[in-house]
Amino acid sequence: MTPFDAKPLLATLTELPGVYRMIDAGGTVLYVGKAKNLRKRVASYFRDRHPSPRIALMVAQVAAVETTVTRSEGEALLLENNLIKSLAPRYNILFRDDKSYPYIVLTRDRYQRLGFFRGATDRRADYFGPFPSSQAVRESIHLLQKMFRLRTCENAVFNNRSRPCLLYQINRCSGPCVDLVAPERYAEDVEMATMFLQGRQQDVIGRLSAAMDQAAGKLAFEQAAICRDQIQSLRQVQEKQYVESGRGGDVDVVVAIEEAGTLCVNLAMVRGGRHLGDRPQFPRNSADSSPREALSAFLAQHYAVHPIPSRVLVNLPPGDDELADWLGETAGRPVKVAQPRLTVQRIWVEMAEQNARLAIGARNSALCRQGDRLEALCEVLDLDVEDGKEARIECFDISHTQGEATVAACVVYQGSGMRKTDYRRFNIDGIQAGDDCAAIRQAVLRRYAKLLTTDGAVPTLILIDGGRGQVGSALSALKELALADLPLLGVAKGEARKPGRETLIFADGREPLQLPSEHPALHLIQEVRDEAHRFAVSGHRARRGKTAQSSRLEEIGGIGPKRRKGLISRFGGLQGIADAGVDQLTAVPGISRELAEKIYAALH
Repeated sequence: MTPFDAKPLLATLTELPGVYRMIDAGGTVLYVGKAKNLRKRVASYFRDRHPSPRIALMVAQVAAVETTVTRSEGEALLLENNLIKSLAPRYNILFRDDKSYPYIVLTRDRYQRLGFFRGATDRRADYFGPFPSSQAVRESIHLLQKMFRLRTCENAVFNNRSRPCLLYQINRCSGPCVDLVAPERYAEDVEMATMFLQGRQQDVIGRLSAAMDQAAGKLAFEQAAICRDQIQSLRQVQEKQYVESGRGGDVDVVVAIEEAGTLCVNLAMVRGGRHLGDRPQFPRNSADSSPREALSAFLAQHYAVHPIPSRVLVNLPPGDDELADWLGETAGRPVKVAQPRLTVQRIWVEMAEQNARLAIGARNSALCRQGDRLEALCEVLDLDVEDGKEARIECFDISHTQGEATVAACVVYQGSGMRKTDYRRFNIDGIQAGDDCAAIRQAVLRRYAKLLTTDGAVPTLILIDGGRGQVGSALSALKELALADLPLLGVAKGEARKPGRETLIFADGREPLQLPSEHPALHLIQEVRDEAHRFAVSGHRARRGKTAQSSRLEEIGGIGPKRRKGLISRFGGLQGIADAGVDQLTAVPGISRELAEKIYAALH
């Protein structure tokens, strides 16, 4: 290959900010990068010496360089992140796209609701977070329920209660649904919960102490006891908090560690001055990359789509010196990216590093175990895996209720674990109700028909959750697609459906095989089979629920899509509509009293 002549390109490049793409002779994008000054950054690649063998190898394959000028450095950061996600270049360090970090939400109803939230935030509610895990959110909600007794029920339930629920009985809610708490008192509890989430615990304790003294002075001892219990709960929270900053504030702690040949970037979150836990991530395409490079790649990719705190603590100086400026421009305010200086900050970073090392150890142990299981499976089934390729197992299962709402699921195991991005579900129609064999045949046809026209991934092994009938149907479908040479195996449940007694059914006519319950190959088959079953059942339940929710309403004359949507939105589902009275139904726009009586009669 003729070396790429960069001189003509560099002569025409601008010094404005933008994004550049390194492209090989086949038109494949090798690398995407951002630059504050395009000419200087691109020129840094075409010099005699390179900082790492990985960069030298990439530059040797470059046949063209494309650039896109942006109006600002922040726009360059966003464009780079979007291109990395869509193109997945070979030489970019890639992190899993975690879009759905959980939040705590406080709605803006008359009696504000405290809840768990995932998704895109808006201005119709107050959000606190993000949190590193759903467990951290639920623990915080549980604490807030104990201390401030805010409601957590949905509006469809809240608006239709006639008596307080169990949470009121166990002192986890103040009963606003049946007016057992004054709006003013409830608003005070919401305000203090907000202060707590903002890290202002001492302010909350001060207000509660004043309220307790005031109540005691008025001889309102029950109210004083409530304030006392809230103060004790707050102090217990502070005592249990193993790391406390002493002041509020949102801080992210990002550390990059390389150990035993594995690179890990760990994100720990501090919200309102409280350490909430961390989330380790293992990047792809990170071979020969340094921890500093991985740290910079994570900061750019993560904060392009997630809220940026005012301070980010790191254990290494980022490889990109301009990153703090980019983050500040994206956030619209100064963002400090720095190594720790205070004692508490050093403790946070050391904790994050220790957790990263533990995550590396756990991951390497799991990979070794998965490798042993896969090797045992290939040996038992005499499977051939080409050098340099990962074994790929695809498993099918069917779920239905007496033939209703049949759903087929296909899950994928590849490399060292389940690959959820490749999962697929198929709604099965046009067959006799309850015919699992016909359902399997349709699912296999639909799954692998694309292999005839596209370069899709070819499985090393196809698993069918079922016996001879299901395996025969799957084999018939593969023969129709001229793919009968793909290894096919059925997993028939054993006596009393007890795990460990499964029988393996071969499509090529070999005698069935029953592996010992402790065999590692059987454990891998069970793991993949159980995941297929879970995925199929969840899809079936969703389809059946949707059908049940809409079909009975559709049978009622005068209920079109708009009115049906309004009813479900107001009452939360068919059960909520059935529980509503005629007067409540008429409160929905478009529902007359005559129609409300008709709906009530149809559902009772």
